[in-house]
Amino acid sequence: MHQSLSQRLTNQNTRTYSKPIVCLKKVRQLKLKFSHVDVLVEDLEEACRYYARVFSASISKTLDWQRDGLHVRYAIVMFGTERLMLVQPFTGNLKALMDSNGEGTIYRHCYSTPDIEAAYDELIDAGVQPENENGKPLSRDNLQSPSGTRIIWLPKRFGHFSIELLEEKELEAFIKDAFAEEPAQIF
Repeated sequence: MHQSLSQRLTNQNTRTYSKPIVCLKKVRQLKLKFSHVDVLVEDLEEACRYYARVFSASISKTLDWQRDGLHVRYAIVMFGTERLMLVQPFTGNLKALMDSNGEGTIYRHCYSTPDIEAAYDELIDAGVQPENENGKPLSRDNLQSPSGTRIIWLPKRFGHFSIELLEEKELEAFIKDAFAEEPAQIF
């Protein structure tokens, strides 16, 4: 006997599962607060103009990141209290990602934490080796980034998507400083 699509969907949606998913190892919960997403763009100035015009967003000064073969320019876009980072890659893994996936790719969710060393230790306890921006193992005593903030990245488990953890006080000071100067004329 054939069931209609709505009957099959109804049957699928009413399944019950007898065993809950259980974490075998008790790990302290990371103290995280969502910060922003990183979005790849081909032309940073054009993307900044768009968000400033369409959403009346505030745009930070243009920033530069270079380390171990990765080179990007980026800016922070603020919509009230919400923010995102627009990233224009020139070399490295983000340039390759841009070339393969195109402009507008959201490749990273970023979270702040009050204690980056505690977050590092909790990840290690959970069996996760933090990495740098190029996917290489990161030691606890080497968390400083070219931006001046301490950052750790989780290994990419699902395609090109990554999660970044930043020390909250340093991140907020960095963002405040990025908006302290007027950005170059973008309109």
